[in-house]
Amino acid sequence: MNTIKITLVFLFLVAFGSNAAHAQEGHPLEGKWNLTIDQEGEKLPSWLEIRHSGTNTLIGRFTYAFGSARPVAEIEKHGELFSFSIPPQWEPGASNMEFEGKIVGDGLAGTMIYVDGKTYKWTATKSPKLPYYENAKEGKTVKLFNGKNLSGWEMKTGNQWAVLDGILTSAKPGVNLISEEKFNDFKLHAEFRYPEGSNSGMYLRGRYEVQIADNIGLEPSSIYFGGIYGLLTPNENAAMKAGEWQTYDITLIGRRVTIVANGKTVISNQNIEAMTGGALDNNEAEAGPIMIQGDHGPVEFRKLEITPLSKG
Repeated sequence: MNTIKITLVFLFLVAFGSNAAHAQEGHPLEGKWNLTIDQEGEKLPSWLEIRHSGTNTLIGRFTYAFGSARPVAEIEKHGELFSFSIPPQWEPGASNMEFEGKIVGDGLAGTMIYVDGKTYKWTATKSPKLPYYENAKEGKTVKLFNGKNLSGWEMKTGNQWAVLDGILTSAKPGVNLISEEKFNDFKLHAEFRYPEGSNSGMYLRGRYEVQIADNIGLEPSSIYFGGIYGLLTPNENAAMKAGEWQTYDITLIGRRVTIVANGKTVISNQNIEAMTGGALDNNEAEAGPIMIQGDHGPVEFRKLEITPLSKG
């Protein structure tokens, strides 16, 4: 190789290395952000991830107040402002949601144009780091369901939940059921069943939905049985036939979750990066309740027990 070729190769490697290093340095917008959208008098928890692709492009993921995390193809920068567009998922319309924002102090702030054309304000803070620890110490096990009545659960207007023959039952779509007690880290044991075609879920700390649904025989998916909705896909679909009693044994420490479904470990010590759609709030550093989804399909529980965990 002659001197000119060696020089050109050297300059290319230097330039490539410089660009790669610059890409890895990141942008102030990069990271995971917990959004609060002020929409029609409600504070809706949402989530945004921003990261780089190559040297100049910013991409990401977004979760609205309901639905699953969806990709953001490009986040455009316009001086101090940034913007992105999201096609509708479960929103009632065909128009995209349009977001614009900027860095304000340690957070973000901006506006959202919803699918109906109305504009709403939003703010965001960095998603907190939640500590993980080994050798967890177990506290006293709490029976969330006592087998007799709805004691220990919040009663909402339009409640359809009832205890029938010792079974916690939601026979038709209605309201969600939320435990009065809140928890940080824990082990949760649940025994449940559902009729053919039904769909429900359990929200850990009221923020992270573990999907319960009649998905027997389907390929594993984050939106199917055993998944953290839209975020974590189980390594196998362990769902049994509709109408049979099934079990979840779930361990949550910080962001790390392990899910044993019907005796099979389908998710092992994986990080839950964000709230899933339908979360009660985005105060991830705080304790939260167990919420059972009751606004989709029928579901029954015969046992719900939770064991608090702490650093040993």
